[in-house]
Amino acid sequence: MITTKRLAAVAALAVAGAIALAGCSGSSGGSPSVASAAPTHLKGTVSLWHFFSDREAKVIQSVVDDFEKKYPDVKVDVHSGQDDEKLTKAIAAGKSVDVGVSYSTDIVGSFCSSGAFLDLSPYIKRDGVDLNQLSATTKSYTEFDGTRCAMPMLADVYGLYYNKDLLAKFGYSAPPKTLTELEDMAVKMTTYNADGSIKTLGFNPLMGWAENAAAHYGPAADAQWLTKDGKSAISSSPGWTQLIQWQSAFVKRIGYDKLNAFSAGLGQEFSADNAFQTGQVAMNLDGEWRVAFIKDQKPGLNYGTAPFPTADDHTDLYGGGYITGNIAGIGKGSKNPELAWALLKYLTTDTDAIVKLANGLGNVPTTKDALGSSNLSLPPQFQTFLDVMQSPHSATTPPSPVGAGYQQTFNDFWTKYQSGSGGDLQAGLKNVDKQINDALALTTGP
Repeated sequence: MITTKRLAAVAALAVAGAIALAGCSGSSGGSPSVASAAPTHLKGTVSLWHFFSDREAKVIQSVVDDFEKKYPDVKVDVHSGQDDEKLTKAIAAGKSVDVGVSYSTDIVGSFCSSGAFLDLSPYIKRDGVDLNQLSATTKSYTEFDGTRCAMPMLADVYGLYYNKDLLAKFGYSAPPKTLTELEDMAVKMTTYNADGSIKTLGFNPLMGWAENAAAHYGPAADAQWLTKDGKSAISSSPGWTQLIQWQSAFVKRIGYDKLNAFSAGLGQEFSADNAFQTGQVAMNLDGEWRVAFIKDQKPGLNYGTAPFPTADDHTDLYGGGYITGNIAGIGKGSKNPELAWALLKYLTTDTDAIVKLANGLGNVPTTKDALGSSNLSLPPQFQTFLDVMQSPHSATTPPSPVGAGYQQTFNDFWTKYQSGSGGDLQAGLKNVDKQINDALALTTGP
């Protein structure tokens, strides 16, 4: 799963990785030498590096077992628990990473431009892989600057979770569809202790709390990250100004200090004491993985899911949301690129494999056939995320050679602004643009 808690670490890692890997392999790894036809018989050992652990690693292993049954002369050497930092270091050190799986689309810009992951286009063209099986969003976050160096391996999709019992208590029978409705409902549903402190919260608007991040809010107002020439669009995209003004006014309406104090006393996001699961927060922005957490940690919770509300003047976008996900590619040091491609293709294009991964991991499939499969076995609340995945109004963050650095820069400003210490909004956004453009310029030098 992808969470905002990883953004800062991924941002720093991606920038360092981009520079280090570019130094090792130049600006691009180019297209690998590919046989004119796919091998008729696969034989040998291929390595798979992934970040999953414990129960989730067993799900990955079950699909690997299926691959080995299909190709009995192939042995997959699985390296589990390998996060992005370990993966980046292994590739930079020249280790033979045949297939590497990352939890973040934010590494795609640096991995494609540096050649850390091989260009997959020759394999895709040779084997006739139908990329139309992928949505425009997933296609966009698995390539950079014309180089497709990755394939999507399940997706993370965001939406609104709401406590049906709490909504009914305050007279609501349906979730909000606009940001104004979300705010008004949340304020009405917020209760206070005798000393004026917050007891329960309708919706926590604090930037930086749980999954509250610029990227996850952006699709609600059609907010754009980059201009056509690849520069930062933060100050020039009206959606960002609209979202910040809405969110900061929402915070002020309840009280920044009260929200901070309340948030500090809440349980950890991925524990059984998650504030939505305990009923301390009635509505919450979260990813599809929360469905699985609730099933395991709070099975009796009466809740529903819906697309996240849109800005009042963007109701045509309702039904969309933010999409990101796991990506996989072939490491530049692969000693077995044909075997690596066979495994990568199986994990990311075979419908049965994708459905098995989705059912086991509780993430969203990334191909049209898998999304429509009758073998998907997920709770009813998961349907929202399947629908958002297929919505033409969904969006993602564009791959960049600075990884998530541009997102972190913006999040840092927004977090400061909501406290009332961010100064003039437009001046601040223009400064964010400058910081992002300066960072981008460092990656395009000689």
